[in-house]
Amino acid sequence: MKIAIEGCCHGELDAIYAELARLEQQNKYKVDLLLICGDFQAIRNHRDLACMAVPDKYKKLGGFAKYYTGEAKAPILTVIIGGNHEASNYFWELYHGGWVAPNIYFLGHAGCVQVNGVRIAGASGIFKPGDFQCGHYERPPYNHGSMRSIYHIRQYNVLRLSLLSSPAVFLSHDWPQGIEHHGDLRDLLRRKPYFRDDINKGALGSPPMMGLLRTLHPVWWFAAHLHCRFEAKVVHQPASGVSTAPPAASSVEKTNPDEINIDDEDEDVQTPLPLSSANVDVAPALPDVPRNPDEITLEDEEDDVEAPPLPPPPPVATNFLALDKCLPRRKFLEVVDIDTPISLPADAAPVLAYDPEWLAITRAFNGYMSLERRQSVYPDEAPAREAVTKELAWVKENLLKDKEGDVLKVEDVQQFSQVAPGPANDEPRTPPPYYPNPQTAAFCTMLQIENKVDFQDNASAR
Repeated sequence: MKIAIEGCCHGELDAIYAELARLEQQNKYKVDLLLICGDFQAIRNHRDLACMAVPDKYKKLGGFAKYYTGEAKAPILTVIIGGNHEASNYFWELYHGGWVAPNIYFLGHAGCVQVNGVRIAGASGIFKPGDFQCGHYERPPYNHGSMRSIYHIRQYNVLRLSLLSSPAVFLSHDWPQGIEHHGDLRDLLRRKPYFRDDINKGALGSPPMMGLLRTLHPVWWFAAHLHCRFEAKVVHQPASGVSTAPPAASSVEKTNPDEINIDDEDEDVQTPLPLSSANVDVAPALPDVPRNPDEITLEDEEDDVEAPPLPPPPPVATNFLALDKCLPRRKFLEVVDIDTPISLPADAAPVLAYDPEWLAITRAFNGYMSLERRQSVYPDEAPAREAVTKELAWVKENLLKDKEGDVLKVEDVQQFSQVAPGPANDEPRTPPPYYPNPQTAAFCTMLQIENKVDFQDNASAR
């Protein structure tokens, strides 16, 4: 499956889709999926601009509104995450994920879906330590502070993501902290010399994102935010405990010298059948070979020799790629090939489906989602994983039992709904009201969990 990746969107959907069409024509291929790594700017109307944290000179409607109203349609399935310049009110309405426009799916504040069986996880927003351990206390109309804190990633979502098994792809807006030491750091500093101070202080990037990278070991990690192209490869610690990660750099001029090509697919191990006369043809015994009378044999040589240990498995690596924002002569869009576990006809539309494990995690953790500044205490990892295992059984029994291939398509549960009006010349520039989104209600109903997103249903929590 050919997947296109875009860095920061900044509302330039027309230019992105045009560049994608140009690449398809130039290279004679068809792209199946577009991923956008934040700063999408899903501005539906002028009132949404009151919920976007940017200087006033950047508060413009952008190109998204016509995709929202149906004047234009995304020519390719597009999956997005949020960054730090968003209409945060709209993304809150779809906290668990949903269609922001036909054929454009928001992954949620955190989430994981499958496209043709390829697992794609992601986290919206950026890291700020002061808000990391808080609950989701922000309420519209947002003030100067809450308009920014609402897109700061929470520990709640990082912990939920950490319970996933390895996805093929992970999307973040922030770079993982320290990722620069796994690529060509000298070239990065030549292009972005003002990164040096943050790198020397260890302040470039997000510590929680690097924690997830080290925990989840995705094959690909895509990011944006810093408006430059940068690639790296993180080699993960093997099971033997011998680290293959680069040592901590004493100078930012040092780079990671290691690049190891790996096979990221685990081989199925077949359990051998027990040997018995019922299932094995027994070969005739060979005649005894007489011992050489001139050989001197030491007593300890008669003991069985222990077989040497098996060689360690090949190391696992994550390929990291950050891209620029959509501007002329910038490196903002690239296409990669990723194998799919599901075989579909070449002309078949890609299938966007829920990830069963993420649905189980959502059920297990919904009770810990705080709507106040103070966050409740989380369970330890062992009981959390036990809860997810229990909920996964519920998901399989109640949601997947009658589904072909155990695939629950997103479109079977959530359909795009234009809950807010499109742009109008006479609309006020005041903050918008809150619009409950039926996609969030449908998602919560499917999982039989409390809808904590819609404020009208949580007046007491305010």
